[in-house]
Amino acid sequence: MAEYDLIIVGAGPAGLSAGLYAVRAGMKTIALEQASCGGQMLLTEIVENYPGFPQGIKGQLLAEQFKAQAAGAGLRIINQGVKEIIPLDLTTGCTVKTDEASYGAKSLILACGANPKRLAIPGEERLIGRGVSYCATCDGPLFRGRQIIVVGAGNAACEEALFLSKFARRVTLIHRRSRLRADKVFQERLKAEPKIDFIWNSRVIEIVGEAKVSAVTLEDVKTARKKSVSCDGVFIFVGLKPNTDFIKGLVDMDSQGFILTDENLQSSRKGIFACGDCRLRPLRQVVTACGEGAEAAVASYNYVEELKGTAYGKDQTFAS
Repeated sequence: MAEYDLIIVGAGPAGLSAGLYAVRAGMKTIALEQASCGGQMLLTEIVENYPGFPQGIKGQLLAEQFKAQAAGAGLRIINQGVKEIIPLDLTTGCTVKTDEASYGAKSLILACGANPKRLAIPGEERLIGRGVSYCATCDGPLFRGRQIIVVGAGNAACEEALFLSKFARRVTLIHRRSRLRADKVFQERLKAEPKIDFIWNSRVIEIVGEAKVSAVTLEDVKTARKKSVSCDGVFIFVGLKPNTDFIKGLVDMDSQGFILTDENLQSSRKGIFACGDCRLRPLRQVVTACGEGAEAAVASYNYVEELKGTAYGKDQTFAS
């Protein structure tokens, strides 16, 4: 079994940033990623709030640049999904198992990200790929000239509604409250777009259709009255579910499955750190994920050096 100083689970912005910092510090490191590198960046048409790109940058291109930089620095990225993590004692770290192999590590960074939540209503699962989508970037062009429903009220929902308005005949945003939760800049853009309208104080209770989506059933949250709204597609943006089911019982999490950490990004188990969308935090953005990845790498480095008996202390700094 191959042995490493650090294994990173996940290769989104947090995991790739952690890998970049770790290999530059001389740590023997691998990143395990079951899908494509980039995480939620791959689902974003344009990233407008990452520093250094005043005109914005396509999410897929930014992901490719992250991967190229980390790999160029020496990070080995292995396309395998983690199935089990077995913690050992403090001197031997843990064993990480995939379907293909087992790897040993002195420390571990969990950067396993999150996926869009589902509404768990009738018709949703059955019509995924037949009008139900969680990615406007992926599926928006398929709905050119169509009527689209967007469910959600945060930044992601507003950004996706604006993107969909490039293709759709009409975009209707459904929200259970009377106002949006999104940043003011997104709210102003939505109100200025003539193709976008709103249905307030309502929730989607069913997605209707046989071979494809044909309508949604709405319920007024104040009166409980129901009505049907015709549409060709339903795009759902109601939050994220962390990809942490495979580590239940390994580290402490909140009720939704987000990993709890201390100020050094260490989990409840010594030597295991967490960063990015899988960690409980108030803001989930590319820029914050990158910062957390760097911090987790530094914390992991200090931990491993302490195990080796050559710790530099908490004020250890890395070359820029």
